[in-house]
Amino acid sequence: MSDASGATREPIDPIAAVTHPDPYPYYARLVAERPLHRDDSLGLWIASSGAAVTAVLESPACRVRPRAEPVPSDLVGSPAATIFRRLVRMIDGPEHDTRKRAIAAALDGLDDARIVGESERCVARLVGDGDTATHAEGLTALAFAASTDVLASLLGFSREALPDVSRRVGEVVRCLFPGGTADEIELGKRAADPLRQAIASLLQHPADEDTLLARLSAEARRVGCDDREGGVANAIGLLAQAYDATAGLVGSTLLALARERDLHARVTSTPGLLRSVVDEVLRHDAPVQNTRRFVAEPVEIEGRELRPGDVVLVVLAAANRDPAANPDPDRFDPARHERRLFGFGTGPHACPGRRIATAIASAVVARLLAGGVVPCRLDPHAGHRPSANCRIPRLLWRCEQVGESRVRP
Repeated sequence: MSDASGATREPIDPIAAVTHPDPYPYYARLVAERPLHRDDSLGLWIASSGAAVTAVLESPACRVRPRAEPVPSDLVGSPAATIFRRLVRMIDGPEHDTRKRAIAAALDGLDDARIVGESERCVARLVGDGDTATHAEGLTALAFAASTDVLASLLGFSREALPDVSRRVGEVVRCLFPGGTADEIELGKRAADPLRQAIASLLQHPADEDTLLARLSAEARRVGCDDREGGVANAIGLLAQAYDATAGLVGSTLLALARERDLHARVTSTPGLLRSVVDEVLRHDAPVQNTRRFVAEPVEIEGRELRPGDVVLVVLAAANRDPAANPDPDRFDPARHERRLFGFGTGPHACPGRRIATAIASAVVARLLAGGVVPCRLDPHAGHRPSANCRIPRLLWRCEQVGESRVRP
């Protein structure tokens, strides 16, 4: 993404920006000059300012799926479609509101100490299972596995089941969310039913009554939506939503510790600071960069007329850097007061998982640092994994080429 002089060119559009080395000057220009505009080359409206993003996400006219296509056409007829059509994040209306209350209540019932303890145990197991410190992209693989293992453990899966659950979640994610190739979508569709059956079996025969899965089921019954398939689908939804986003958050936090010269030392001497660092990473280099909304009825937003059938790309990462929302937005400041985060959304579909995501990522990074990972030895130019909406750094060590192998300096 560089011109002949070596200078980094701006991304060509907000989708390419997700994996660009530095999309933030481009985002700043969108916020300042075109906070809500039509991009004819993409066939999308682009919302980038804090005000435009908030207005779109809170508008009843802007839905999470097109009315004519509640399930993506390439999933229809597969087990993945059964999951997709019940995901609370993919539906609107009363069923969404009721199911979301149950999920939020179940997550609120988890205390931080339990999340942190499970995170530390899972990372310790993962580090012990492989040579994380020297294997190329070993940290990236660990970042993906960690969030899945923590949530799967909290749901009630045994330690022995975790590798299989993690693998299947990684496959299913590629067909449930945008950006998967044709081969990845087919693989995800095949993985959907075994994962669904594993969670259904766990729901029928819980390890104990204090698992997250048992809490989800109890809260669903309390609010009157005791639909077993819905409960299974949304347990999968929790695992799938955390998969890319938490891996991106772990990776970007490690790179922030590498980039901010004194921060690693400060976190080492004051461990409680790490949670504030992770919160600032969520704003400064958000793992979830964008989402989409589908216009169902005529609506005016920020002075622009949107029509049924229009699609809006909501650039959450640009809104995080809007100076009207967060003054001096390019400064990385863990002590920032009244930080506004758009990555978890706002309005009816605001994600209730911020606390658990932050707790897992903080615990994972803390355990890696305690295990000897030195962030400044990471390659800051290793790039990002392909994705249409999540910013997930490749975590490679600075290295020399020795034959065909890569080694740490």
